[in-house]
Amino acid sequence: MASVEFIDVRKSFGAHPVLKGIDITIADGEFVILVGPSGCGKSTLLRTLAGLENISAGEIRINGRPVNTLPPKERDIAMVFQNYALYPHLTVAENMGFSLMLKKTPKAEIATQVRPAAEILGLTHLLDRYPRQLSGGQRQRVAMGRAIVRDPQVFLFDEPLSNLDAKLRVAMRSEIKELHQRLGTTIIYVTHDQIEAMTMADRIVVMQDGRVEQIGTPLDLYDRPVNQFVAGFIGSPAMNFIEGRLAPDGSRFVAADGTALPLPAGTDVASRTAAGRALVYGLRPESVRLDPAGGVPAQVVVTEPTGAETQVSARLASTGVICVFRERIAARPGEIIHVSVDTSATHLFDAETGQRL
Repeated sequence: MASVEFIDVRKSFGAHPVLKGIDITIADGEFVILVGPSGCGKSTLLRTLAGLENISAGEIRINGRPVNTLPPKERDIAMVFQNYALYPHLTVAENMGFSLMLKKTPKAEIATQVRPAAEILGLTHLLDRYPRQLSGGQRQRVAMGRAIVRDPQVFLFDEPLSNLDAKLRVAMRSEIKELHQRLGTTIIYVTHDQIEAMTMADRIVVMQDGRVEQIGTPLDLYDRPVNQFVAGFIGSPAMNFIEGRLAPDGSRFVAADGTALPLPAGTDVASRTAAGRALVYGLRPESVRLDPAGGVPAQVVVTEPTGAETQVSARLASTGVICVFRERIAARPGEIIHVSVDTSATHLFDAETGQRL
């Protein structure tokens, strides 16, 4: 196990900067997920740690030791790729023990190291099969087993579940989380799927345009996003945003069409002085409640019942929003419903900077 540090790491491809000063400290045994939209630099950052890309500036440390100039084989890491990267002519056992074969480890010793990893991953009965005889989930477990057999200080996962169907992805999320709990090894995992990040990580690093936007636990990022980007990226369905300003007396938020909404709970005096300034009201879909007695009117656009919940697309304050209700409602398109807002789950953002007030 090992700690990992990125210290002002920068990477450019020619004149194009991809990583713009990354500072992250990952504790020994921590499960950290790098998340962000395509092109934000998360996979590039992982590849610099693996030694597959050279950094342009800064320093990368594993257990306090700089590894910038070390070749990949000397960094004591193992990487699991999106495409499995299995050898089709080798059996499961041979694929899992391939790195030991390269080191000319005796066959008996390879077998003693492969078998425990196979037991952890439920692959014992598949050791004599070839990759073509396996399902997608089984192939991914073989790739994970190959990494386990190496007994590295750090595991790196680069979007390992993106080739799997939705049901299998859910199952594999649990398997990877359980694997971490068993091994206690440091894991750094890259994904663009924020649901994976929320359900698996000890901490999440949200990236955008080669920079770190926020680092925190899943619920920290969900409850206290530092800016509008993080607020909109973390959570599914995504947070709703309504443009407007504070009322002159600072007592409420007024949307562009004049609809008044209550201020987020705990709005401080400094935020209230923003009266007249362009703001954005952040509203989580699940923080909307049906309130026929005196709520804000919203026009239903589409109703999507899912069984346990009903998801409604509506027009609220002349803005398209998503509302998630625990109730089963039968509202038709064009119908007006009245809703209230849970102010403990709403936020105000500066419209110019995107920062949360």
